[in-house]
Amino acid sequence: MDNSHTYALIMAGGIGSRFWPYSTAENPKQFHDFLGTGKSLLRHTFDRLNRFIPAEQILVVTNKMYVDQVKEHLPSIPSRNIIGEPDRRNTAPCIYLSSLIVNELDSEAQVIVAPADHLILDEKGFQNSVEIALHRAKSDQALVTLGIEPNRPDTGYGYIQYDKSSEIESKPVISFTEKPDRVKAESFLEAGNYLWNSGIFIWNNQDLLSGIEKHAGEISSVLEGVDLNSESAVAKAYAACPNISIDYALMEKSERVFVVPSEFSWSDLGTWGSVYEKLEKDEHANASSSEVLFQNTRGSLVVDSEGKQIVLESVEDLILINTPKAILVCHRDAEQNIKQIVARLSAD
Repeated sequence: MDNSHTYALIMAGGIGSRFWPYSTAENPKQFHDFLGTGKSLLRHTFDRLNRFIPAEQILVVTNKMYVDQVKEHLPSIPSRNIIGEPDRRNTAPCIYLSSLIVNELDSEAQVIVAPADHLILDEKGFQNSVEIALHRAKSDQALVTLGIEPNRPDTGYGYIQYDKSSEIESKPVISFTEKPDRVKAESFLEAGNYLWNSGIFIWNNQDLLSGIEKHAGEISSVLEGVDLNSESAVAKAYAACPNISIDYALMEKSERVFVVPSEFSWSDLGTWGSVYEKLEKDEHANASSSEVLFQNTRGSLVVDSEGKQIVLESVEDLILINTPKAILVCHRDAEQNIKQIVARLSAD
């Protein structure tokens, strides 16, 4: 497949507060190696895309405070390909700003948008799904996303309903649902035509630009025509953008949206629980990233950044995260409270 006009945009500006205390505002989760692979999540994402896209056609959009860290993790991409967001305004403004920059590089570009912090081990399966999506975007001027075949009624993911009567590899999207409750999630699995929303998008860059102008003019009206080489001009315009996701701003409003049902192994690594699921377990379902003595203990996770001797005795379903500056101990069922804890600590 000719990828001379194919670009990738890696979104790497989040804080990852659910991974506190490993992930902090100064050193967020995309720069960490949670699974002991020797590579950060950002590096994994870059390598996965670099299999079929040249490094000079891969861009990274991140918060301006992380630009130097991106350079350290991805030394092979040109410095001009690292876009420093002046502020966090969610995914729609950052994608539109980046797409304006891509348009200056190549007016015929197709773009793959991928979060920096997802774990995808089946790189060939990922590439196959992307190539199907690129073909659909090009032939139908469509906005395409990758959907993951669900294997459980997970309430932490968004869902995409598609037209199962369609016989093409990419399916017309009927609706999006954001993080349903358990009953609704179970009904989605029973229906058989719902997928997890991966947050990975593929489109012709011109279709993205025109789509934002049509459906989210409050973004395009302030950013279009701004001198992209002027940090102050971009920052001033960016501050006027709404804080809105690309799903709400564009995908849910557009007429030509398709999804590629994908079966490659995928995790958004959104919580410590997702790290627990990916790590190897002992005979009592305990997992750790280092040497830990588990005694009379079941279903627990330990992540230690200091090489300490850690012993867990007679506990169950525990999360223990140790860093030089902080220690987290909580029940696995309570991990959704970590984001609120971080907000409380920041307010104190």
